[in-house]
This record gives sequence, structure tokens and C-alpha cells, in this order.
Amino acid sequence: MRFPRSSGILLHPTSLPGPYGNGDLGSSAYHFVDWLVLAGQRLWQMLPLGPGGLANSPYMALSAFAGNPLVVDLEELKRHGWLTESDLAGAPKFPDERVDYAAAIAFRTSALWTASRRFFSASTSADRAAFESFCATERSWLEDYALFQALNEAHGQVLWTSWPQALVHRDPASLRAARQEHDERFRHHQFLQWCFRWQWDALKRYANERKVALVGDIPIFVAHHSSDVWSHQDLFHLKKNGDPTVVAGVPPDYFSKTGQRWGNPLYRWDVMEQKKFKWWVERFRASLAIFDIVRVDHFRGFEAYWEIPASEKTAVKGRWVKAPGEALFRTLQKRLKDLPIIAEDLGVITPEVTALRDGFELPGMKVLQFAFAAGPENAFLPHNYGPHFVVYTGTHDNDTTAGWERTATDREREFVHRYLGVDGPSTTRAMIRAALNSVADLAVVPFQDVLELGTEHRMNLPGTTDGNWEWRFSWSQVGPKHADSLYEWTALAHRCPPDRLTLPPYPSGRVQP
Repeated sequence: MRFPRSSGILLHPTSLPGPYGNGDLGSSAYHFVDWLVLAGQRLWQMLPLGPGGLANSPYMALSAFAGNPLVVDLEELKRHGWLTESDLAGAPKFPDERVDYAAAIAFRTSALWTASRRFFSASTSADRAAFESFCATERSWLEDYALFQALNEAHGQVLWTSWPQALVHRDPASLRAARQEHDERFRHHQFLQWCFRWQWDALKRYANERKVALVGDIPIFVAHHSSDVWSHQDLFHLKKNGDPTVVAGVPPDYFSKTGQRWGNPLYRWDVMEQKKFKWWVERFRASLAIFDIVRVDHFRGFEAYWEIPASEKTAVKGRWVKAPGEALFRTLQKRLKDLPIIAEDLGVITPEVTALRDGFELPGMKVLQFAFAAGPENAFLPHNYGPHFVVYTGTHDNDTTAGWERTATDREREFVHRYLGVDGPSTTRAMIRAALNSVADLAVVPFQDVLELGTEHRMNLPGTTDGNWEWRFSWSQVGPKHADSLYEWTALAHRCPPDRLTLPPYPSGRVQP
């Protein structure tokens, strides 16, 4: 589907300022929405919001349906009486410029347990009714997730294939016994998901009332250690003991001689198709319930994916396997009607992938940092693409634009300067303006680029596990010029109403040739 011409900012909620170790759904999130409005932006794009998994990556979440308890606003729980001032007074001194995940998780987990116990011992009848209603409405995924998390904690966070065999194979009697044995943990995780949802819904209403749409992210694959794989083992290529037989990744390319072995278990698409893609329909339905638009990561995997034997240590000995993307998206279109989806179509894209994307009228992505490695024919240069795209200066996997410029080749640097007509410190601003002025329906800028920050502020370095997903900003870094400049550039590019834009009046009379 086509989106109205507009623009927005890429910023994950954990990067927001806040007193408890990471950004959350509290006051800074609302302040950021206000900042977006002031800057003329209509989109807030973020990374996947699931419970963090391996290496704190939002792309390796413990559930494709659950929200991340790490972003629950503790101050809001205090206002409900489930936390007290003294409960939060013992917070350690967290760094302002990064997320110390170990410290933040330890403090927030303790506080959330305190809130949970108070809720179940002394909640109002209205709050209890709202909680029970949520649990009933979300039962299809919530019970499996809550039990998975309860067992995950009870077994010391080891891979679920190491649990007792009766639980690995989901013996019904063993599951009932585990549910009873770990009732407090089970209800605790239900409570956390309820807190996430009502706080999220309130933030979404606030944003939507101010004409800001929230853009989410759906990773194509899910983590092996997740409630999804444990509770739907028949949908994945697994051995009898639950280990994957084949895993996901991408083949060797210019950037990596051995490719990338991601390790996610691959889908049994034949079984999914027999079940009319029910799991995928529910997954998209759940995402579109909390987001206005969703970006689908690694879209090309819906046409064909790189299958790697699980025994291989690299991605070299993989093969391309066809996926039933057309049948899947036809089903999604039939069941969900409109598909407000952005297709992440980066990498080696074949005509078949393009045909799948265009056949369902999904906008693809253009990244300006990729535009200057060749000549004027480069498909990422603004003069070479049409309106049905989303253009980015960079993504969460890229360096910041300032950092990219410093490490670019001499040829790339000369090309970008000549193409944009700039040099030096103004390159980042010129890249933002090039994205905004392009014909692409949507333009999205990482907040690091708005603040013109360097490499040390990038969000993720693909292929590494240390130090990623940690970047945070502080409001002291954000001055009036950032919102004012971005608003002016956005209004001049006709991506927001020019309400505050002051231009000299046009001269009256006929313009002379």
C-alpha cells in the first residue's frame, strides 16, 4: 500500500533518557513524541520490541508476540501503588550514554517482582479485572510464553532442549504440573505483559492523537531459545531432541568470505502452508495491533532463503531454498485486508524478490550510505528510484553518517561531496536533506544523524556481539536547532504542513521569462 508523503525518526525506546538504566515507556517517550511533532515528523520507527534474548539483541527475542518488560515504566507502577519511593531509591548510578544491560536488568527485574507481588496481594478489583481480561484475550500466545519464561528461570536460563524430556516434548500432564508448580512465576510474566500492553497502548494513543504513527519491526526468523519454537516445534526443522537440523543465514559476499550464520531454526513451510499460515497471520495481527506500520526484516527470505546445515560452523556450505512468499502474502492480504508493511529488501535482490514485493504493492528500502560505492547508475541514488520506497540515511546496522563519511573510501567521499555539493561537517545535514527532498513517499533518519554523532554512537555492528544495542542519548544533547532545522527541511520538502515556515511572499504580477 502507498503511504502519505511524510518522514520520521529511527530511535529504539531503550535509547531514550531515563533514571533506571535504559529508556522506557515513561515520560521521556512522551517527550520524544512532542519533539517529533515540533520537528514536523510523522513517524517514530523502532526495532523489535520483544523480550531481549541472546546478546540483548532485539532480533533474537524470547517471543515474537510478547513485549519487552525492560521498557515498562517503573514510575507508572509507583503511581499505581505497586512500587514505593523507597523501592526505587536504591537504584545504582547508571551511565547516561549507554545501557549497562547487566545492571539495568538486575535492578528492573527486582523492582518488577516487587510490583508483581504487591499487585497480586493488594490490587483493586478494577485492576484485577483488567488483568484477567487481558490474559483471556491474549491466551493463544500468553500462556505458552508465561510458562516458557517460568521454566526458563527455574532451569537457570539454559536452552530449552536441556530441560527434562517431558517438558521438552510438551507432555500435557507435565505441562499442567509445571504450571501449578511455578504458578507465581507464571502469573508474574502475565502481569509484566499486561503492564507493557496498557502502557504501550497509552503511548500509542498519545502519539496517534498528535498524528505520529508508530513503525515496528518484524524479524523474519525467530530465536531457537524462544517460546515460539518450544511451543510450535512442528513448524520448524528440528531433530527429535529439539535441536535444529538446518539454520538461517546469508551466503558469502563482498563483505564476508564465509557469509553469516545466524543460527535461527528454519521454518517447515510445507507444514505452515497446510495450516493456512495461521502462525504468521496471528503474528502479523499481533504486530499490527500495537504498530501502525511494520517493517519486515530480511524480506527476500520470503522468496528464497539460505539454508545452512546446523552442523556447519559457517554459512559457506548453504543452499538457496524457495519459500512460498506469494501464498503467504495472499493469505495475509485475505485475512488482514490492508498490509501497512515496509519490505526490507536490502542485500542481493533478485527479480523474483522484486516481483514479490511489487506484486503486493509493498514499499522497499533505499539507504543513502549505499549510494556512493559505484557511479551515477547506483540504484540507491535518489535520482534512480521512484516514490514507492522508504529512504534512510542509514539503518541500525550502519555506522552513523558522520562515522561512515570518516571511514569511506576517498572515491566515495569525493562522490558524496560532489553529488550533494557539500564538504566536511555539513555532509550529515546534506544527506538528511537529500533523503527528505527525494521522491520517496517516506523518509526516515536515525536520531544519531539528527544529532550529527560519530561512530561511537552507532547502535549495532553486524557480526559482533559485544557493545551492541547500548546507545542512549540525553536531552542535554538536543538543542532547539535540531527540531527547528529538521522542521524547516521537512516543510520545504512537502513532508509536513508549513505552518511555522516563514518565507518571503512571492512578487505579485506575472513572472517574466
